[in-house]
Amino acid sequence: MRIGERAGATDPGRKRRRNEDSYVLDPPLFAVADGMGGAQAGEVASRLAAAAFREYHEADELPAGERLAAIVQEANRRIYERAREDAQASGMGTTVTSALLEGDRLVLGHVGDSRAYLLRGDEVTQLTDDHSLVADLVRSGRLTPQEAEAHPQRSVITRALGTDPEVDVDAIAVDARPGDVFLLCSDGLTTMVADDAILRIVQDAASLEDAARELVRAANRGGGEDNVTVILFRIEEGDDPALDETQAMTTNGDPGDDIDLEDTLSGLEPAAPAAAAPPEPPAEPEPEPAPEPRRRRRRVAFLLILLVLVAVLALTAYWIFAR
Repeated sequence: MRIGERAGATDPGRKRRRNEDSYVLDPPLFAVADGMGGAQAGEVASRLAAAAFREYHEADELPAGERLAAIVQEANRRIYERAREDAQASGMGTTVTSALLEGDRLVLGHVGDSRAYLLRGDEVTQLTDDHSLVADLVRSGRLTPQEAEAHPQRSVITRALGTDPEVDVDAIAVDARPGDVFLLCSDGLTTMVADDAILRIVQDAASLEDAARELVRAANRGGGEDNVTVILFRIEEGDDPALDETQAMTTNGDPGDDIDLEDTLSGLEPAAPAAAAPPEPPAEPEPEPAPEPRRRRRRVAFLLILLVLVAVLALTAYWIFAR
């Protein structure tokens, strides 16, 4: 199996001024990180996690599950040490949901409440368990899924990178089939858009890039209460070809990374581009006034001479009369 079409999109949402999400799009390796912490600490934590997925190669020869766990532990170490050294970053952390294709299996490494989904045919399946307070209450039977959606502490997570020297990583392996679409996303999507709506948007989109953008717009239309990040990729038959370095992308998702800011922040569908108006012809310079006809000039000169003569005669007559 190999990775075929893939796409990523991120946006700060309608209520947050900063985007503390980061994502890695480096087939066959993918990751989404949702930072937390005061000031800009959440953004720092998610960036450190994304950088570890891009830079840490000591585990490249390990099986996929061990490789992901090693990268997550390295990311955890970087964030934890940075928080200890920098008082402004104290208490920062991040979720991470990562994926790596290995043969005909997709392996996931997961910490926190970002999620991974499998979209196969007309079904959508959540592959990861949220490490959050309300998820624990739902699993124990003390809350229903409906009650969890409105719970005031639904954003409290119970496991994250950077809060302890080591972190427990959930390892999940899924058999992949040609045509499967996998989704990695931050909770800014799943708290605003229902699972069945996610499936419908992906099915109706002309491409995964269009689907990623529409998922972000849907989250913003639903309220956009948090940063939202999505990664989509499709499984195809065949061996994975050598990837061009330009295909890899790591970003912390500034507002203009992948989504048109005006569209997403307004929560409206993008306006159809206006038809280009035909270019206006260059304005012609105003014509210079035509020269005055000779006859008119002569007439004016004659009148002036006549007026002078009349004035001279009048003065002469006055002088004679006065004498």
